[in-house]
Amino acid sequence: MTGGSNLSPETLAIGHGYDPATALGAAKPPAYLASTFVYPSAQAAKDLHQAFFDGADNGATGYIYGRLGHPGLDIVETRLAALDRGEASAIFATGMAAISAVFLAFLAPGDVILHSRPVYGGTDMLITSELSRLGIRSVGISDGIDRSALMRDAEAAADAGPVRVIWAETPANPTAALVDLSLLGEAADRIAERQGFRPLIGIDNTFLGPFVQTPLALGADLCMTSLTKYAGGHSDLLAGGISGSEQLISRLKAFRTLVGSTLDAHSAWLLARSFETMALRTERAADNAAKIAATLRGHPKVASVTYVGFTPHQSVLERQCRGAGSTFSFRLSVDEAEGEAAAFRLLDALKVMRVAVSLGGTETLICHPATTTHYAVPRERRVAAGITDATLRISVGLENVRDLTSDLETALEAV
Repeated sequence: MTGGSNLSPETLAIGHGYDPATALGAAKPPAYLASTFVYPSAQAAKDLHQAFFDGADNGATGYIYGRLGHPGLDIVETRLAALDRGEASAIFATGMAAISAVFLAFLAPGDVILHSRPVYGGTDMLITSELSRLGIRSVGISDGIDRSALMRDAEAAADAGPVRVIWAETPANPTAALVDLSLLGEAADRIAERQGFRPLIGIDNTFLGPFVQTPLALGADLCMTSLTKYAGGHSDLLAGGISGSEQLISRLKAFRTLVGSTLDAHSAWLLARSFETMALRTERAADNAAKIAATLRGHPKVASVTYVGFTPHQSVLERQCRGAGSTFSFRLSVDEAEGEAAAFRLLDALKVMRVAVSLGGTETLICHPATTTHYAVPRERRVAAGITDATLRISVGLENVRDLTSDLETALEAV
């Protein structure tokens, strides 16, 4: 199914980007496990290189070397772009490789990045350590919903230097805090009036994925998704994807070629397989999560639950999202000094849920962010963002919800 722009996302996820006629009629895409590709002639080799590196319109088609691209990569990139409603997409070996590509391809020493808080621990480290080392400054968004606060942060960023990128996780990891994308666009316009050009808006859509939120349709320039999570969905591959305009994605693909962060052929094959069931998995996990969140919200040993469906900003949720997802955090009702010990007792008492980082798999995963995903974030900033020692993050999977609820309620007795 190579066409189908008018088809629904569920249909596009099944076969978009793959024509069985290109693979001897195989119903499913083969795994093209080749690192290099044979040219039909010496002139064909030259033409192909001219087309790839110089953009020559010489009619050359084909593949050169796996780092530059391969058939499986074309399939999943075409499919992701359709799901994200982008002109094109670039898929990388990991989510962090995708995020790094955006920052390093579009930021230079002296530039400023305005970003939401909190962000994933790896993103936080990249911004505060490596980008800082390169002379790229950062300004955090104190509140992604409050217009006055966001505009103040935008002004502060513009005061610090040319703002090239605005980056936001919405919902945030692990607090599920929302950022109003319409306000983010307004902030970008205000910055553009000051500096003469509009910063790129990049959205990390990992917590929801393309079936629940479509940032490109809401004004974002780039949509990044850790495909390891809901798109991969089985905790057996690593990948990250970025969708956007042809122009922006071409820049990212050129960067990817140079640093060698291209997704490998086997992972591309696994990802194509997983795209097919993503809609069903997303829906089932969300149904389970709503029930788990309701159970936690009413439990006497739970102080708060950040489930997106409980947000007080329902108008933003309804405008931006088609659901609440299935990953959120909750905080135990204990003294802060006892937070880590109480969280560890709960984790060690679980029998069905698995204690591990990551999210979006078929299995339910739970972790203690302060000592895992956000371990490298300074404690002061962690706590300010709502990540205390009593905070736990849960990614609800596809198991029977009664088993999950029973497991969690039993483990809470250990708190």
